[in-house]
Amino acid sequence: MVVYSIRISTGVSLAAGSINKVHLWLVGQHGEAALGDLLRPFRGKEEEFKVDVSEYLGPLLFVKLQKRHLLQDDAWFCNWISVQGPGEGGAEYRFPCYRWVQGSGILTLPEGTGHTVVEDPQHLFTKHREEELQERMKLYRWGNWKDGLILTVAGKKLSDLPADERFLEDKKIEFDTSLAVGLANFVFNLPKNAMASWDNPDDFDCVFKSSYGKLAERVRNSWKVDAFFGYQFVNGANPMLLRRCVNLPARLVFPPGMEELQTQLEKELKGGTLFEADFSLLDGIKANVIHCSQQFLAAPLVLLKLQPDGQLLPMAIQLELPKIGSTPPPIFLPTDPPVVWLLAKCWVRSCDFQLHELQSHLLRGHLMAEVFAVATMRCLPTIHPVYKLLLPHLRYTMEINLRARNRLVSESGVFDQMVSTGGGGHVDVVKRAGNLVTYSSFCPPDDLKERGLLDVKSSYYAQDALRLWEVIYRYVEGILDLYYKTDAAVREDHELQHWCQEITETGLQGAQDRGFPTSLETRAQASQFVTMCIFTCTGQHSSVHLGQLDWFSWVPNAPCTMRLPPPTTKDATMETLMDTLPNPFLASLQMTIIWHLGRPQCVMVPLGQHPEEYFSSVEAKAVLRKFREELAELDKEIEARNESLDIPYEYLRPSLVENSVAI
Repeated sequence: MVVYSIRISTGVSLAAGSINKVHLWLVGQHGEAALGDLLRPFRGKEEEFKVDVSEYLGPLLFVKLQKRHLLQDDAWFCNWISVQGPGEGGAEYRFPCYRWVQGSGILTLPEGTGHTVVEDPQHLFTKHREEELQERMKLYRWGNWKDGLILTVAGKKLSDLPADERFLEDKKIEFDTSLAVGLANFVFNLPKNAMASWDNPDDFDCVFKSSYGKLAERVRNSWKVDAFFGYQFVNGANPMLLRRCVNLPARLVFPPGMEELQTQLEKELKGGTLFEADFSLLDGIKANVIHCSQQFLAAPLVLLKLQPDGQLLPMAIQLELPKIGSTPPPIFLPTDPPVVWLLAKCWVRSCDFQLHELQSHLLRGHLMAEVFAVATMRCLPTIHPVYKLLLPHLRYTMEINLRARNRLVSESGVFDQMVSTGGGGHVDVVKRAGNLVTYSSFCPPDDLKERGLLDVKSSYYAQDALRLWEVIYRYVEGILDLYYKTDAAVREDHELQHWCQEITETGLQGAQDRGFPTSLETRAQASQFVTMCIFTCTGQHSSVHLGQLDWFSWVPNAPCTMRLPPPTTKDATMETLMDTLPNPFLASLQMTIIWHLGRPQCVMVPLGQHPEEYFSSVEAKAVLRKFREELAELDKEIEARNESLDIPYEYLRPSLVENSVAI
């Protein structure tokens, strides 16, 4: 007889424990042993016991477990199982689980070292890999939210999602409570706000709360300032539109009398200090109708000059594209009457709100992460090192996205109720934006180079994105180097190749013509692709998510809709401005939703700090430890830099970056 010591850890969520008995088996290279019904697992407990086995099983490969019940199937959330081999110096084997055990089927957990399909010459794990992926293909199916968009997970209701993709109780309670509190405040305050007389933008104070933070209050006080307007393109909630001009934009047609402006722009262009933010994506999008009232959209072009001190100042705003045979649209200037110039800037800010939420946030953050999540679950078994690398960064993404499709961008959802691109226009925007998605735009070193932002010292987004990308890349490279010793090992890993192909050809609906690879040929290419996935799910999403409460709380700085058409003359008045901006109802609703989605999260896992341990080897744990050390160092560097900044840039601080798209 030989003795094995077993430890079993149960999750801490409210329903993690189970009244059902759990039966275990140990599977080693030399045999298999049934251990019988060993426990009824208790929530948050780590239980330990010893078992006698008739003979030594050899190096352990799997633990199998089965939950048995008579009357009630009570799901159990198992964190991990650890087995200490016989003898005083017996090897310890760790079997990560971190999932729900349901029903009466047998769940097989492979030992946590991780193996690629190439690293298994004796085919010890081949059958398990194949069977697991067959089951996953049935459980995780591709869905199509709207024709012409990248794919999502199949399912229309939260109950359609696999149990392991659902919020745990703490997350669900916090999320639902926040929404209920926000809506209650909206209903309570609406009569008071609606009865108030709103004569100028300062009256939006009725729906603004200074408790939303120092920067939100700074926005309220400074939103009219040109330098503050320009700052948002480099370090605001949506730093993804700005690019350096290499030519004057083709859409820029100068009306008569604008020769001086053309000369100024050409001078800045020649000096490399002319930048643009082009909203042409919105041209022709059908605007929403809210409460029987037609709303309006524009497609602005903003031209800005970079000052020697790093400030970015707007030089000109064109609100609409020229139409053939029509008079060129007006170009608004800082020298125009103050209300006219302010109205033009409000139009830009409203359009930035649209593209932020639909292109930068929904598409490039949430929907892209969901493609990675579904492809990973369909193509990579739990034993695969890339699965282990990615899984912590895919947590809760499917549920938060399904909630968004059912409440935010659904028919009669939030966008239809308050946003000028609602009523179907928002879907068209996402479709157009999806057709422009390129691989290089998801890799900051390439994206920032293409947009001419690498040497813009006042772009803290660019600086921090590059540094965070490099830290994540070293982490990914460190892990992959443990499993892929040659480029050939990457090419021969058919699971990895299928995963890459599934993302590009299936999930992204044929994005290979926009640079996304369909195969990974080298270790460097594999490291870049996996880094792209993790950065998108963490840093990139946080860079456009965390700023919402700061920059969108003051409604005139980010109007959710515009109630009058864009001006075609320069005779606007304060009454015109107020009639264009959202009314009290829409402003109140905007504040409610922005608070719910942008508030600091009580249930939040910072980048790299996930408690789950999917790798059991000493070498892989050392790489993760080094990753965490580099993240902590970067966090301190950003904190120190921010102390000297007039406006601290915090959206890529590792301690504030969420570990997955979970909100």
